[in-house]
Amino acid sequence: MQTKRTFKIVSSKKTRYILPNILTLVGVCLGISSIKFSLDQNYSLAITLLLIAAVLDGLDGRVARLIDGTSEFGKELDSLTDFVSFGIAPAFILYFWELNNYGRIGWAITLLFSVCCVLRLARFNLTKTNHDQKWKINFFEGVPSPAGAILVLLPLIYDLSNFKINYDVKILTPYLAVFISFLLISKIPTFSFKKIAVPRKLTIFLFLGIGITSISLIFFTFETLLIGGLIYLLLIPIGIFFYRKSNFNKTSLEDEHEDIL
Repeated sequence: MQTKRTFKIVSSKKTRYILPNILTLVGVCLGISSIKFSLDQNYSLAITLLLIAAVLDGLDGRVARLIDGTSEFGKELDSLTDFVSFGIAPAFILYFWELNNYGRIGWAITLLFSVCCVLRLARFNLTKTNHDQKWKINFFEGVPSPAGAILVLLPLIYDLSNFKINYDVKILTPYLAVFISFLLISKIPTFSFKKIAVPRKLTIFLFLGIGITSISLIFFTFETLLIGGLIYLLLIPIGIFFYRKSNFNKTSLEDEHEDIL
């Protein structure tokens, strides 16, 4: 007697891998669409789509780990889509908005940012943390690509916000783009926020902060992004301090063990 076979797109054991990859693919579609809207000079929508893509990029990995849906395919797909969404899209948005006025130099800066982004992603894929260096999980090596995409667009974000000062911020665009490009490939430690331990008593305040940030992004999108970007830049030297402190404590502990032995 022959058993009846049912048609399945994927094996039932593989279904948990689908959701994270769907989030990744939606993110890359948003990143590519942001390029289209920047061509139409609809820069506000282009940045909004990049912001949503960055949120999805932060969710897909966490969702994959939560449902035990991590895979080598998902890791490679995430890196490829990150390059499109955060290496190509912001560079083109910036080029269509301002860098095209600088001629060949503007295009060279556009290429520089994209090249630095792909180098940063390649290095990230090869980075492995030893078991005796778990504290390094709390830090990235260089600025991550989603953060770099938002930071490089800060002059445009300022231009779209209601903040106005008596200074033409567009002048800073090429210099900031070069600066962020080198931050991407630098070995400067930056906070990863992957292992944030929040006491149970403070959980309500964490939810309150997330709620306030979400409301601010809905009603004051560009003002919130601008303030958040500036805060992130200020956190870089603080991250360097805590990285060196953690490394010093680890080295001191190893020296004590060697003395005991």
